[in-house]
Amino acid sequence: MRLLLDTHIFLWAIAGSPRLTQATRRLIESADEVYVSAASIWEVAFKARLGKIKADPEVLAAAIETSGFLELPVTAAHAAGVAKLESHHNDPFDRLLVAQALAMPLKLVTADETLAKYSDLVVRV
Repeated sequence: MRLLLDTHIFLWAIAGSPRLTQATRRLIESADEVYVSAASIWEVAFKARLGKIKADPEVLAAAIETSGFLELPVTAAHAAGVAKLESHHNDPFDRLLVAQALAMPLKLVTADETLAKYSDLVVRV
């Protein structure tokens, strides 16, 4: 199984947050490949600049590899895939993650119930 972590799931995983359930930890640990999108680092950089989150995007970028995850670059095909999505969700970062999951394909692990409307590839935890 190949997973793509939503930004908040990635942050919870590397912080050892109790918000990440044991079931979700097991899902991540049992996966063959676990990806973190470059879009998630961009999202953190954007929201940190606005003061909405306290995190260092450079530290998080380095944490992808040290956590054993794989970096998923954003390609032109991923970006173009956003145009094909229904308007279930307006967050551009989340929409890009969904487009990436659909293109690869990967199971997108998220706590956001709205994203589950896009595809069976979205796993709400």
